[in-house]
Amino acid sequence: MIIRDLLLYGKDSFSEFLCSDEKIATNILTDRLNMLLRDGFVTKHTAPTNKSRFLYRPTEKAIELIPVLMEITLWAEKYNPAGAPADIVEPLKKNRTKALRDLKKKVEERLKAE
Repeated sequence: MIIRDLLLYGKDSFSEFLCSDEKIATNILTDRLNMLLRDGFVTKHTAPTNKSRFLYRPTEKAIELIPVLMEITLWAEKYNPAGAPADIVEPLKKNRTKALRDLKKKVEERLKAE
């Protein structure tokens, strides 16, 4: 969920992850963020406009999970079409290679802009 939200939806703060549809408990979210940080999937930075707020950024290790996430998304769409985001699924169905390349590029550009 955290990697998905970080990569696909541009969420990058504890409060944004907390507002995800899954309604994760704060202690579980803290644990998962610390695990992702420890295992090298994210980095943690102080927000430039609010020194008491932390922002999480995906590492290359996390970005390389995009193809895996997309396969899971396609599998989920097969069994629950209403639950899969069409803006992600349709490009994958049309041209998977291009869709994966475009998504990776979008994530990398967003990180450069920050």
